[in-house]
Amino acid sequence: MGGSQPWPQVPVGNKDHTSAAVVIVGAGISGMCMAIDLIKRNECHNFIIVEKSSGVGGTWHDNKYPGCCCDVWSMLYSYSFEQNPDWTREYPGQEEILDYLRNVAHKYKLYKYIRFNTSVEAATWDDDNSRWKVDVKVTGGKDAEFNSDYTIDCDFLISAVGQLNQPRYPSIEGLDTFNGKMMHSARWDWSYDLRGKKIGIIGNGATAAQIIPEILPESQDLVIYQRSPNWVIPRLDGPVSTFRRFLYRYLPPIRWRARAAQMDFREAFHPAVFDNESQFADQIREWCKGALKAQIPNRQDLWEKLLPDYSPGCKRVIITDDYYPAVADPKTLLETKRIVRISETGVEVEDGNGGTEVHEHDLLVLATGFRTVEFLHPIKITGSGGRALSDIWQKGGHALYGTTVPSLPNFGMFYGPNTNLGHNSIILMIEAQSRYLNSLVSAVLDARNRGQRIGISPKQSKTDAFNDHIQSLLAKSSFADPKCGSWYKNAEGKITNNWSGTVIEYQEMLSKVDWDDFETTKGRSASGVVFGSGKKETKIGRVYEETQVSNVSLIMGAVGVAAVAGAWVFRGQLPKRFGLRA
Repeated sequence: MGGSQPWPQVPVGNKDHTSAAVVIVGAGISGMCMAIDLIKRNECHNFIIVEKSSGVGGTWHDNKYPGCCCDVWSMLYSYSFEQNPDWTREYPGQEEILDYLRNVAHKYKLYKYIRFNTSVEAATWDDDNSRWKVDVKVTGGKDAEFNSDYTIDCDFLISAVGQLNQPRYPSIEGLDTFNGKMMHSARWDWSYDLRGKKIGIIGNGATAAQIIPEILPESQDLVIYQRSPNWVIPRLDGPVSTFRRFLYRYLPPIRWRARAAQMDFREAFHPAVFDNESQFADQIREWCKGALKAQIPNRQDLWEKLLPDYSPGCKRVIITDDYYPAVADPKTLLETKRIVRISETGVEVEDGNGGTEVHEHDLLVLATGFRTVEFLHPIKITGSGGRALSDIWQKGGHALYGTTVPSLPNFGMFYGPNTNLGHNSIILMIEAQSRYLNSLVSAVLDARNRGQRIGISPKQSKTDAFNDHIQSLLAKSSFADPKCGSWYKNAEGKITNNWSGTVIEYQEMLSKVDWDDFETTKGRSASGVVFGSGKKETKIGRVYEETQVSNVSLIMGAVGVAAVAGAWVFRGQLPKRFGLRA
């Protein structure tokens, strides 16, 4: 196949439909980043992206609820190598983010690698052949007529399914008996008419805070079921002017500096979510109290219900400008009494006197998040020696640097255990993971090009030491506050989702591959096997997102760009006007 081209440079075609160098599960931000780096860093086109949905975008394809947007500035919520100067708002909405990702997919010609409406059911490592067997199911009607399920063999398997893809439904008695309309926020039905409806929304986190102000005006009334309050700080959202977009597009140094300043600010946020006694944590408390008093004055009854008693950052801090006014609206009831059950007509809660009362609803919105601690659910992963991932993670998800897992050779994952952030853009983490995992892929592809097949996975001792260290740090953080529960923890209270440090610390950690961290399936240290004669370390480097350029340098850079532009205009336009050349 491919004539004289080297093997990994040849795209997968009809004849090798079930064989690839790399299989990527998921066509969201992570999967697309991995694919682009495969092309740019490894000159590898022999890969397949398997996507369960019908389009790219991952969580931004799945979540289409009213008011859906990102709580990170648009300038920062984009690839460093594909910055967008044309964001229309300070904080991007779901549709604009999805358009951005579609444009990236088109620019890098990723669609030809993607198999949509195709889900991974299981993946099994073949010890004899040092390859993965990935069982997929085709859910698209017409495509399924060709082959409804098949197996793809690959040298390297990448999970880019993330943490926010499987909706979590609450364990409430009678949930399936409700006769009205019910929808999860991640499965929104836009064909349903909200006008004049009695609506109940279970959950009051970041998603609910976006939905409530949007649906309230059309509702007859709205009941918010709150288990515990959240720390809320102002968002200060607004449109990005045409002039600023012009500067961002034609004077890139200004855009770079704006992004770096946002990176600096969000990194400075880290102490607030990690140290309960930090100055920034106190600032969050003041912002929240100030917003309460400014947006819903003279409502002491609501202040008491809406002000948390746990550490800022224990749960995700909500960034919004319109949640508190919506809660205080005459049509809204903030219900803090315990839910007893769901009835056919609504939600039954304790009445505070030993009995119950029922709120009747036409629509129940479940803003209850995702199955975040069940990484890779429901895919069945089986590694070397027939060891199942469910057994490896029996006490909670863990991985080396959040990317690789012992006993799973030639396997990497994005947004894995302990890589979520409570203070900054997850894309900054994803890019570091993509560079790191592409370095691992390069070692495996190099071996195959030399007629060998190797399987490499992290050493158990290295993985344990890494996780023991970050768990010791996380145990002292705001995430561990016993006064609140969050999706950062598993049932035993172990913090399986969040990273313990700053983005810069994570980027530095993944800026090189120490091959002594890994071993082959034959028990040899990878440093004595990879790249032929062996290699101790591969330096990758990192993207410097934080401020690196002084204001003087910024101005000089802008002047330089202007000078170049002026020279181009002079050379291309003015001489013509004065008749100096044809």
